[in-house]
Amino acid sequence: MIRILECKCPVHDARSLEELAAAYLQISPRRIRSVRIQRRSIDARKKQELKYVYCLDVEVSGEKELLRRLGKRGVTETPPAFHPRLKEGSEHLSGRPVIVGAGPAGMFAAFLLARHGYRPLLLERGQPVEKRQRDVEEFWRGGPLNPESNVQFGEGGAGTFSDGKLNTMIKDPAGRIRRVLEIFAACGADPAILYDSRPHIGTDCLRQVIKKLREEILLAGGEIRFGCQVTDFEIKDGRLTGLVCKENGLCVRIDAPVCILAVGHSARDTFEKLAQHRVPMEAKAFAVGIRIEHPQAMIQESQYGLQGKNLPAAPYKVTARTKGGRGVYSFCMCPGGCVVNASSEPGLLAVNGMSCHARDGENANSAIVVTIAPSDYAGWLTGKPSYDILAGMEFQRELERRAWQQGKGRVPVQLFGDYRSRRASAGLGGIVPDIRGEWTFGPVREILPGELGDAIEEGILHFGTHIRGFDREDAILSGVESRTSSPVRILRDENRESAVRGLYPCGEGAGYAGGITSAAADGLKLAEAIISRYARPQTGKEQQ
Repeated sequence: MIRILECKCPVHDARSLEELAAAYLQISPRRIRSVRIQRRSIDARKKQELKYVYCLDVEVSGEKELLRRLGKRGVTETPPAFHPRLKEGSEHLSGRPVIVGAGPAGMFAAFLLARHGYRPLLLERGQPVEKRQRDVEEFWRGGPLNPESNVQFGEGGAGTFSDGKLNTMIKDPAGRIRRVLEIFAACGADPAILYDSRPHIGTDCLRQVIKKLREEILLAGGEIRFGCQVTDFEIKDGRLTGLVCKENGLCVRIDAPVCILAVGHSARDTFEKLAQHRVPMEAKAFAVGIRIEHPQAMIQESQYGLQGKNLPAAPYKVTARTKGGRGVYSFCMCPGGCVVNASSEPGLLAVNGMSCHARDGENANSAIVVTIAPSDYAGWLTGKPSYDILAGMEFQRELERRAWQQGKGRVPVQLFGDYRSRRASAGLGGIVPDIRGEWTFGPVREILPGELGDAIEEGILHFGTHIRGFDREDAILSGVESRTSSPVRILRDENRESAVRGLYPCGEGAGYAGGITSAAADGLKLAEAIISRYARPQTGKEQQ
C-alpha cells in the first residue's frame, strides 16, 4: 500500500476518492483497489479557493513502479501500523486494581485493565450518564444543584457536557492517541474522528459512546460502582492500603493495593484530603477568563468566505500577547454550540461550552482566558505572595463565588461594549445568548481581578483585527470560566507512581492531561504501567 501525503481538491469537487487518487498518481482508476483516508483538513488560506487536503492510503497495482516514478512528489510507502504488545509483570498483586473516577482517564484505564484480565473496580462519585443527564437538565431548568451529579461529576467526566473535541497537541510515539480514537469509533463515534484534523464527537453522541464503553468494561470483567465517593485514604508505612468511601449513605472500606487516581480537575475535596495526608503535590499554572458568543454565520464567513456556507461549522483559534506581557487566547471553542452552567458546588458558579455533533446552533462560543501562575493567584487571593499548594483551588472558588453573587445564582451576562465601558448591560443587541441554565445581566468584568479583566479586553480587541466582528459591542460575555485545568499536580515518578506506594495519579485532575483525548491516553499509560509490573490477580477458581 502507498501513501499520498497531500492530495488537494476543491471543497465542492464531486469526484470520488478513487478518482482523486488516480488523478494524482496519473493512472487509470481501474488500477485502484481501495482508498482509506488517513487525514483530512481544510485549506482556507485563499477564501476563493477552499480546498480539502487529504492524506490517503491507496492499494493499487504496480506499487513499486509508482513509488519509483512519484516518490519525490509526496508519495511514499505506507508505514506499518503500530501495535504495541504488553508483557505482563511478575509482582504479586494482592487484590484487583481500583480506579477512582469515571472520566476518560479512568474509563480507558479500566477498559485496558479489564481487557487484560485484571478485573478492575471503577469507583465514581457521580451517576451513570443516563441519570446524570436528567440531573443536569433539571438543574438547567432551575432545579437544585446536585453536588455529586452535575456537569463536572458523573460517568464520562466533565467532557460529557462539552463539544467532545478530540484534537490534542501531545506527542504520541507509542500510538496511544490512535488507540483512543479507535476505541471511541468502535463504541459508536463517527469514524471520521480517525482522520479529521479537528475530530469531535459532540455531547449528544458522546453520551451514547460512554454507555457502550461502560458495557465493554463490564463484559471484560470489570466492575463499576456509581454513587461511591472516596472520602479518605488509608496509608500505612508510606503505602496505600485502602479507601474509605461514602456509598448509599453508608461508610464503607475498600481494599486498594493499587489505585489509579483519576478524579478530574474539580475534585477539590479530594485535593484537600491528599494535602492532609501530605501526598506530594505542587501548585501549577492554569487559565481563567470568560465565555464569548458570536453568530456562527459571522465566524463561518470570516474563516471560509462565501464558499463556506455548506461546509461544517467553522472553528477558530486566536492568541495575543498584551502590552503587559500576558498571554490571552481562546480555549475550548464550540462551533454552533451553547454556553452551559457548569457549577458543582453550592454558592459557586462556573461556565463552560458545549456543542452537539451537528454543531448546528446559531451561536459560536469559546472561552477567552489568561494564563496565571501560582505567584499571581496567591497574591490576588491573600494580598501577598504565597505558595500554598491549594491556593489556586481557592482562587478558583473565589472567582466562582463572585460570579454566583453577581448573577444571584444565574449565569451573569454582559455585552462587550458595556464590559469595556464598565457599566451594567440593560438589553441585548443583535445576538441572543444561547445558555443552558438561567441567566441574567450582571457585571462580568467585576468578577475578575483588574489586571485580568484588562488583559481580556485587550485580547478581544486584538482578535477583532483577525476575525471581523469579534470585538463587536453586542458580543455576549458570560462568566466565569475557571475550570480550564487542574490547579494542582499530584507528583508521580518515572513509573507513574506517587511517593505513596500503590497510588497512581492520572489524567487531567492529577495535572498530566488537558482534554478528553490526552486524559484517555494517560489512562492507557497508567494501565500499561500496572500491567507491565504486576501479574494478574487470581480468581478463587484459579487459586484452587
